[in-house]
Amino acid sequence: MFKRRNKPAKAESAVETRRRVRRRLTIRGVLSFFIILTFIRSAFMHRYENMFVALLALILFCVPMLIERSLAIDIPPLMEGIIYCFIYAAEILGEINSFYTIIPGWDTMLHTINGFLVAAVGFSLIDLFNRSERFSFKLSPLFLAIVAFCFSMTVGVLWEFFEFGMDQFFGTDMQKDFLVQTVNSVSLNPTGLNTVVHEPIESLIVNGKDWMQFPGGYLDIGLIDTMKDLLVNFVGAVIFSAIGFFYVKTRGRGKLAASLIPIVLDPDEAEQQDKTEKTQKNAGDREPDGGGSV
Repeated sequence: MFKRRNKPAKAESAVETRRRVRRRLTIRGVLSFFIILTFIRSAFMHRYENMFVALLALILFCVPMLIERSLAIDIPPLMEGIIYCFIYAAEILGEINSFYTIIPGWDTMLHTINGFLVAAVGFSLIDLFNRSERFSFKLSPLFLAIVAFCFSMTVGVLWEFFEFGMDQFFGTDMQKDFLVQTVNSVSLNPTGLNTVVHEPIESLIVNGKDWMQFPGGYLDIGLIDTMKDLLVNFVGAVIFSAIGFFYVKTRGRGKLAASLIPIVLDPDEAEQQDKTEKTQKNAGDREPDGGGSV
């Protein structure tokens, strides 16, 4: 029954592969162009740290392709586009253009997306192990989603360790400060009982100097930022894990999930897809601009 559809399926696959290559090259090329402009601009301004960040962003743009080839998976165009936009938003807009301080919630948005993306990586890795003959264990859809969630949260915690280490040993401010307006502590209870006392902050003296340039409070040194980052990472991980669960539960049905879930390919499929992509890419380079018009 399926043999009759072999030729049309292959034709559709080739067309879809060609479109996928064009989408990837377009979004990667456009963002890479702006990154290169940022690199050149930073060089003229002698901002060498920004040059390093721009170079790092270009290197990170190669990661999806390396993951696809090394793990024999296919990252859907939508997911790959989200990855590229995330890298650009974090490194170029966030670090170099100071969106972290200019736009409220920028860091929160990126940590949420990070939890989502890392859960996708964990989901794909476990699915890869699930299909490998070298591993004897098989996970149900529920446990597959749980492991993907735990993988995302683990990476989120490790990143917070990294931020803490950078702040402690290199004097950075990766764990952003927050304005605290009230102290809630049992240590302020004069009776010594284990009852919380709530005291509003009305003045702040540091080394004999009035620090009330921050009206109504003082700057927390990163605890709130860390917990907020982990919370939104949790939200992103839960969202993707839920999508992954229903994707596996329904055996791959659903357009939204299919556009977000990386697909584990068989070795033959991976090799064939790699050849097809190279062939279609070369054909697209030789095709005249008006060749696709009707």
